[in-house]
Amino acid sequence: MMADLFDTLTSGPGEAVALAPGAWLRPGFAGGEVPSLLAAVLAVAEAAPFRHLVTPGGATMSVAMTNCGSLGWISDRRGYRYEQVDPLTSRRWPAMPERFLQLARRAADASGFPGFAPDACLINRYGPGSKLSLHQDRDELDLDAPIVSVSLGLPAVFMFGGQARGACASRHRLQSGDVVVWGGVSRLAFHGIAPLAAGAHGLTGEFRYNLTFRKVMSEPGAGAGAQR
Repeated sequence: MMADLFDTLTSGPGEAVALAPGAWLRPGFAGGEVPSLLAAVLAVAEAAPFRHLVTPGGATMSVAMTNCGSLGWISDRRGYRYEQVDPLTSRRWPAMPERFLQLARRAADASGFPGFAPDACLINRYGPGSKLSLHQDRDELDLDAPIVSVSLGLPAVFMFGGQARGACASRHRLQSGDVVVWGGVSRLAFHGIAPLAAGAHGLTGEFRYNLTFRKVMSEPGAGAGAQR
């Protein structure tokens, strides 16, 4: 039944699974760091509380979010964009914790994208039924840098498609501590999260948290990294 429901490969802890050229699922890559990562998430949320953003079309997102880093991603009636100041608090976004930076760099390095220097970390909080429809991460100026995504808490179904919204998307069960990295020819792949199933996690209760690291601003001479 599980194999029918989830299109995943049963690799051992730490054994990378290729999702597409330049895209990797790394099971348990952050497993030992989950408690400290969650503590850092809660510290960020104290300074920049979770909120449900409104899309340009007027819909309220089911996922609650906040940011840390020099830039934060926001959405409202004026569109999707990055801002230096949190519109909820009128203060700069909290600094990105060093443990976040180190994890993102290690995951990118292991996936063939050396020198990753994210300047934004989106933190999403999923409750029962929350989802993220298939979309592209394309609001960044630097599309050479990869995306690094870290799962914390309840498991979720990650959907990973192609360059067109209508392309068939594979489905992969993500556990707490799993990391997904995609870049290069897969940088603009459509991806999303299926509605979160109700459950209880020992550290996060009914929630799943996701850290998404991005490089927003371009740097002269930045390359796309190796493809493996």
